[in-house]
Amino acid sequence: MKKHILVLGFALMFSLSCFGQESNNDAVPIIELTTIAQVNQGNSYITFPIDIGNIEPLWFEGNLIPNFYLRVSKDSRLLGVLTPQIIIRMYQEESYPVKTPSYIPQLTVYYLLSSQSEVNSLSIFGRYAHHSNGQDGDFYLENGEINLNTGNFSTNYYELGLIKTNYNSRFNAAQFFGTSIEIHPQSSTMEEMDGMYSLYRWNTIFSIFKLPQKNNQNKKKNATISIKGQGIWMFGELNNLDDFSLDRLNLSLTFYYHPKFLEDIGLFAQIYHGLDYYNIYFNHQIDIIRFGIMTEKLRF
Repeated sequence: MKKHILVLGFALMFSLSCFGQESNNDAVPIIELTTIAQVNQGNSYITFPIDIGNIEPLWFEGNLIPNFYLRVSKDSRLLGVLTPQIIIRMYQEESYPVKTPSYIPQLTVYYLLSSQSEVNSLSIFGRYAHHSNGQDGDFYLENGEINLNTGNFSTNYYELGLIKTNYNSRFNAAQFFGTSIEIHPQSSTMEEMDGMYSLYRWNTIFSIFKLPQKNNQNKKKNATISIKGQGIWMFGELNNLDDFSLDRLNLSLTFYYHPKFLEDIGLFAQIYHGLDYYNIYFNHQIDIIRFGIMTEKLRF
């Protein structure tokens, strides 16, 4: 029942994001390629120690995503993004250990197929990324279990996708829909992970950002409300699952609110269902509700 509710919720939010009214009104702020890239790259956040679900007790999970933009000029339709992403978890254990951080350095290239001046646009992107945990111990313990403390985890992957951007006049909101194929070459993924780690993935992501109103000085503020949903379908051999098993589906839904009294951060709530994305914990099935603070410096 829980899985069907999550699937229904994801489908509902997807429908809302795709069937809004579009507009080419000149008064609508232009959505630049850097904004499109930022939405697709994700946001830095830190969670509160009040997770609800079956994840290990944490003091916090921190996701650091600094983006370095590489381009010839502001009006360029070609953009490179260098991102040394790191995810860390501090566990509620003795000495407050931070176990096996996820290191995900990546290089992403975006190309805007339409003009920078168009409100509704289509972009394509390609990415090369590495995901590891900085450990070099044996993957398995003597009892046959995965070595979560010092076991080595490493994979490289390629991703190719497109992003549709449009303006919803009914809700005065910017909408982003992205879809991509992610490939982990077997030669670049640890042999011990064969059959347990999906090498081929179909990613879909949508975001809705309520556009801010102009103030008296004719300046624009950060977006105050946003909703972001993501789905990942994992193909290939995976824990002996059937090809159409719902256990192959990862889902997340994030609600973000930026109060006026905060500068560059806001509050978020997130629902996540699926296999764990935290390096060598990849074989854990988790269902969690979490809360925290997030950066979302979107300038429309």
